Amino acid sequence: MRVRHGLRDLLRGLRPIEPTPGERRPTAADSELLLRVLCHEFRTPISTLTSLTRALADERRELTGDDRRALSELARDQAAHLQSLLRDATAGTGVLTPAPQPEPAVALAGILREAAALVPVGRRRARATRRAASCPVPAGRTRQVLVNLVQNALRHGPQDGQVGLYATVRGSSLSILVTDEGRVDDALLVALRRPAPAVGMSGLGLWIARQLVAADGGALRAHRVRPRGVALEVLLPMARPVR
Repeated sequence: MRVRHGLRDLLRGLRPIEPTPGERRPTAADSELLLRVLCHEFRTPISTLTSLTRALADERRELTGDDRRALSELARDQAAHLQSLLRDATAGTGVLTPAPQPEPAVALAGILREAAALVPVGRRRARATRRAASCPVPAGRTRQVLVNLVQNALRHGPQDGQVGLYATVRGSSLSILVTDEGRVDDALLVALRRPAPAVGMSGLGLWIARQLVAADGGALRAHRVRPRGVALEVLLPMARPVR
């Protein structure tokens, strides 16, 4: 299943079943990190599905037809992601070791619509240039990253603050910004620099997002937004637009 490959990219090599001669054997730290990653990856789709259920049931929330379609598509994809995580968690370490298949590429526009639909209409700002919207991106990994960043923005930004998603082309890179009205603090900067996540769940989501973006040759950066706010920028190499 397409969303499964993002997790394989992230965890491949952490827990080989039988190391070949000369290969490093997995350590207790590897196993502990794997468990934390799995726990976090379970938490994100569960939290997303909870938010989607509330949004669809909340009669006070203004939802357009496009919103409802985007929420339904995201719910379907998150449910599929949960199913693949359950298979990986219960089938043993073997499912984590094969090299991932190339992911299907889809136009960014659809994934942006799904991620933006998580934000209430009154708090949402979303815009993409035509060229950026048509750029193909790996479906599962890009969805994981943007949903993670939007959930972070909703969780850590002001309760009624604006959350934005913007996409454009910068030189040879596709730039996707997720903004909120919080601030760039030391914890955020440290999380974006760590070669491995700290003990516990703090900063783990950003570390996972960095690994998924890096799997496609990209980078994750933080910027201050004036007069206030923070932007997390996903930079991906450009590919031929999807028509």
